[in-house]
Amino acid sequence: MDASEIQPLMQFLGQLVPFDSLSATTLCHCARRLRINYYSRADGQVHLSPDNPMLYIVRSGAFEVRDSDNELLDRLGEGDFFGFPSLLSGETITNKVVILEDGLVYQLDLDSFNALRQESREFDRFFNRAFAKRLRHQGRFKARELTTTSRISSLMSRSPKTLDCHLSVAEAAVCMRQARVSSVLVTDNGRLCGILTDRDLRNRVLAEGLDGSLPIHQAMTPQPVFIGPQALVFEAMLLMSEHNIHHLPVVDEGEAVGVVTSTDILRSQSSQPLLLIGEIERQQDLPSLISVSRQIPLLLQNLISADARAEEIGRVLTSVTDALTRRLIVLNQQLLGEAPMAFCWLAFGSQGRQDQAACSDQDNGLLLAHEPDEQAQGYFAALTERVCEGLDQCGYRFCPGDIMARNPTWRMSLAQWQQKFSDWVLAPEPKALMHASIFFDMRPVFGPMSLFDNLQDKVLEQTRHNDIFLAAMTGNSLDQAPPLGFFRKFVLERDGTEVKGIDLKHRGSALINDIARVYALSAGIKEVNTARRIRALMEQGILNRKDALNLADAHEFIAHMRLANQGAQYSRGEASSNFLKPQELSSLVRHQLRDAFKVVHDAQSGLRLSFLRSF
Repeated sequence: MDASEIQPLMQFLGQLVPFDSLSATTLCHCARRLRINYYSRADGQVHLSPDNPMLYIVRSGAFEVRDSDNELLDRLGEGDFFGFPSLLSGETITNKVVILEDGLVYQLDLDSFNALRQESREFDRFFNRAFAKRLRHQGRFKARELTTTSRISSLMSRSPKTLDCHLSVAEAAVCMRQARVSSVLVTDNGRLCGILTDRDLRNRVLAEGLDGSLPIHQAMTPQPVFIGPQALVFEAMLLMSEHNIHHLPVVDEGEAVGVVTSTDILRSQSSQPLLLIGEIERQQDLPSLISVSRQIPLLLQNLISADARAEEIGRVLTSVTDALTRRLIVLNQQLLGEAPMAFCWLAFGSQGRQDQAACSDQDNGLLLAHEPDEQAQGYFAALTERVCEGLDQCGYRFCPGDIMARNPTWRMSLAQWQQKFSDWVLAPEPKALMHASIFFDMRPVFGPMSLFDNLQDKVLEQTRHNDIFLAAMTGNSLDQAPPLGFFRKFVLERDGTEVKGIDLKHRGSALINDIARVYALSAGIKEVNTARRIRALMEQGILNRKDALNLADAHEFIAHMRLANQGAQYSRGEASSNFLKPQELSSLVRHQLRDAFKVVHDAQSGLRLSFLRSF
């Protein structure tokens, strides 16, 4: 290649992580080694030679990486890579690369790739992390048993009770009774030396006729079997079975950090979605539902530990919320009697979209078949008060904006709800519409579907092709922008404390929800889940395939980062929030997050062109 051909290649590579870390000389040498191939969608897939592995760099076009079972592992566009797993592992290529759109791909041979890895630590680290991420994704799309893929840290009892080995068993028994635990860890000069359980007290003290003055070290199980916090629950189950024990200390770098019991593991098994929902449906009173609902944070942790997709996690958590809501309605109807008319319990916002995460509050309303008389008003006031109060006690906080069925404002007949939406749609006031946007993400949780359809059909009939309304919705959705500043640096905000971070909800996920909502309402699409809305928009040709897939991937990635961050906060004993500290991310993840926010920025630009062009 001559200089005029090399320069554009160097310029393109120089903008890509990790090639941007290479010297100009190395970059020039690398560019000279590249081969350029054109791939047509008509070819179906890229031929990957097992005898001649390459690093493939996408210059243009769109591709999908799928495994031998045809499960999706990754979607690729300009600046992305494939082929590196076999270069790093030396294993036979088993994945396939499907061509979605015609494109140009640069190819770098194995020797050149290894030379770059040896020369640049950043280059080597980037691809090793990318390989690890691909392996995680490979598992993400497989059905896995939560109990066997969760980490011990997600279910162990933290801050375990510890006692000095020279104290008496009587003192230990008092401590165990006060703390309501069945075991204590025993230390000698701060180091774990044993464990004392209810069974030890029964078999080694009482059954032997010894008194309470006996030192703990004479009754304890010495040098107990223990496990690390990052071990799998499955490994803990094997250890307990092998040693016939029911209490397992958790030790991290020589320090006892927790205890896991057979009861904890049984509880984690019951936190699997279907079992948990079944348990909810069997409860007969509010205290029992409150007790069962305490398993929901563990369910979330299990899902995060299993690296489930954010879309799946949101759907599972929402299914549990729906089940709790329905059970509360049924139990309270048993107390209040049969309803005086047909009604629908409506879910709005995140529950409506089925994308709930940690720290969700309530957004709900009641749809009545017709105008209630005084007696019916009293019945539904009592029912909604009890259900909303029950949800609050089960961990779903009261809505700060009072958008709840217990508020008479959001407890209306079909005709009143239709009129309320007509006011928003036919005479849109931007500020009022901004607060009303969550109502357009509505879904029935309880009651006849036909009643809900009468409302939704009327709403979509009025929103479809309504330029003034859609322009007002678009204007509101563009008030916030992704957190990218000059030179693609993150814009940080305070989370209400001194901590600065990226607001993944309001500057990420919420913006994509807004974009999908406007397009869906413009087309009369009934779906309210954001991922499904995007798929429907692609299928109807409202969004082109590349833009839709990019937006769907950005939505999944940002939501997954938000959930993973909440999981890490939970494991550290911190309150869950939507703020992510970028300094805690690897350079690869920062790069991916910037790309996701860039997709959101571009989608907002597309929304502006589509609905604000004539305003």
